[in-house]
Amino acid sequence: MSHLRLKALEMTLTRKPVEVKMPDVKTSDYYGMYVFDKPKMQKYLSREAYEAVISSIEEGKRIDRKIADQIAAGMKAWAMEMGATHYTHWFQPLTDATAEKHDAFIDYADYGGMVEQFSGKLLVQQEPDASSFPSGGLRSTFEARGYTAWDPSSPAFILDRTLCIPSIFISYTGEPLDMKTPLLKALHAVDKAAVDVCHYFDKDVKKVYSYLGWEQEYFLVDEALYLCRPDLVLTGRTLIGRYSAKNQQLEDQYFGAIPQRVAAYMKDLEYECWKLGIPAKTKHNEVAPNQYEIAPIHAEVSLAVDQNLLLMTLMRKVARRHNFRVLLHEKPFAGINGSGKHNNWSLGTDTGVNLFAPSHNPKGNLQFLTFVVNTLVAVHKHNALLKASVASAGNAHRLGANEAPPSIVSVFLGKQVSEMLDQIEAKLSDKKLSPAEKTALKLDIGRIPEILLDTTDRNRTSPFAYTGNRFEFRAVGSSMNCAGAMTVLNAAVAEQLVAFKNEVDGLLEKGMAKDEAILQVIRRLIKESKPIRFDGNGYSEEWHKEAERRGLDVEKSIPVITENYLKPSSRKLFISTGVFSETELESRNEVKHEIFVKKLQIEGRVLSELVLNYIIPTATAYQTELIKNVQGLKEILSDKDFNEMAGSKIALIKEIEDRIKAIKEGVDQMTEERKKANEIEHAREKALAYEQKVFPWFEKIRKQVDMLEAIIDDEKWPLPKYRELLFIR
Repeated sequence: MSHLRLKALEMTLTRKPVEVKMPDVKTSDYYGMYVFDKPKMQKYLSREAYEAVISSIEEGKRIDRKIADQIAAGMKAWAMEMGATHYTHWFQPLTDATAEKHDAFIDYADYGGMVEQFSGKLLVQQEPDASSFPSGGLRSTFEARGYTAWDPSSPAFILDRTLCIPSIFISYTGEPLDMKTPLLKALHAVDKAAVDVCHYFDKDVKKVYSYLGWEQEYFLVDEALYLCRPDLVLTGRTLIGRYSAKNQQLEDQYFGAIPQRVAAYMKDLEYECWKLGIPAKTKHNEVAPNQYEIAPIHAEVSLAVDQNLLLMTLMRKVARRHNFRVLLHEKPFAGINGSGKHNNWSLGTDTGVNLFAPSHNPKGNLQFLTFVVNTLVAVHKHNALLKASVASAGNAHRLGANEAPPSIVSVFLGKQVSEMLDQIEAKLSDKKLSPAEKTALKLDIGRIPEILLDTTDRNRTSPFAYTGNRFEFRAVGSSMNCAGAMTVLNAAVAEQLVAFKNEVDGLLEKGMAKDEAILQVIRRLIKESKPIRFDGNGYSEEWHKEAERRGLDVEKSIPVITENYLKPSSRKLFISTGVFSETELESRNEVKHEIFVKKLQIEGRVLSELVLNYIIPTATAYQTELIKNVQGLKEILSDKDFNEMAGSKIALIKEIEDRIKAIKEGVDQMTEERKKANEIEHAREKALAYEQKVFPWFEKIRKQVDMLEAIIDDEKWPLPKYRELLFIR
């Protein structure tokens, strides 16, 4: 066994759970202690300043410069009392990560010496270098100026003695360079569109909130073993590695007893989450060995997105304290489940109504049907775009495999909801309803809660499933920023609600009664969106054929899927809702292709290094030992005995040679294809070249390496194996 692998195993086997010291008080006593939330704002701000912040959050009103100075002073006073020495605008560039530039509170005093300062100007805006972030051609490298601007909708917090101010990030010329700005625009669009539709049912509704509850899946690996795997360190996934004899086939991990070291880590992570106002609620073992999940109580989308990004930072930080490393890649290990980030999404009014939950009266249920059916239409119309919102190099390994949603977007409603929609479609016709038909229909609509009571099953093969009072978008990748998927979903629903209202208003202008007009439009939309509804097995080959027949997007190529952002229907969607301009769409598409290429570039280089510097030398050394053994046998045995005893070893020597040759040829071919691809200037064509010409060599090379792992002496294998990475905790 290699020295490093042996040392790593010794360290891992002697680990003990890290003791987590928590305060001897209720969670609610310290929950959110590092968050500048409403109670703290009331304490540290004047009434005028507090009301200005609340108006900005709830109504989008601009904050006056003088008021901003007051807010900054109060925020600084609180932060310094909590031990903060620096501040930063915390933002979300187009990398699925966060970024921050830290500045100390200090400045020169008029009389000499230093003084702590933090003005409204510094609170509202910072100027980080924009040239080093992805922009898709929006900014030239020499055009460095960019601005971060405070987003009051998400509260400031303290992390590692730094006051973090959630912010948006824009270029000098005003184009967004982040994930948050488009999300906020999409949330504004769905709020306005949904309020207008809600007024058919309740004139008191003034605001509709979009809610998100993410479920974060992840793997934990002992740090010593992790550091012995260059592929894990540099790419987040294992590029080689033979399956463990036991993996998840016994189905004994899911919801099983949490290992002691992991339990200590989870306890520590929850504590850090609660101090930062992240409402971590659920934790458990996932299906694969060493795979786990953490999930919070739902929050408004903007805040939930920020909290998820902050959680991923905390996960990595806390893991180091416990001698673990967190793997957030969608598919760190071949042959077992990958990780996703299920996005549970819903809409709710400021009057306390969940628009996706059935009511106890026909009026409320008509509203429920309105929003469910319009969501179906939005998902149907933009199913390819929704798939593009979760498409990435990492998620490509997971989607379509038998542990994740297929690479076809469909909606699961459950038998009862589907039958209800079919009944409405069948009972309504283009002719005017008779009084008896109206009464019968109202009775059916009034029975919806009864029908749905504990009868809405879950379908784990559906990418977009109705689960009783919300929709679960299950295709989001574990390493991704939820903002991308939430921007597309909320914008798509906003566009459809606007179209729905225009159609209903047209019928009202012709003299049709309101309920009848709404039902007539719903009936048409039920028929229109039928192709997106599928309650069966999304993994089956039959469904793939059926989905194509229905006109759903069945494309599997990531670069091709990404281009759905530029389709005419997508352009119309984003421009009509004010989420993106034409230029911004083009640039974001460029960034997606660029990141896809860079990830495959890195993986290709790491794979080459692994096989040339680790695997081939190990295989050659073992082959040499076998050759020496055969030569020794030749010297002491008769020809007959030698042929009987050495035959299997000679065959093994030949097999090793054949596999070394195949690996070397594969690496050479992959390198040559990489060089050709790198010469392509067009981003989409380069991405396609990497996907079609470079990536296929990864699996061919891996297959040969994994066969070598099966036959080479375990004592000589240089890298930690799957059975060690996944089962030693």
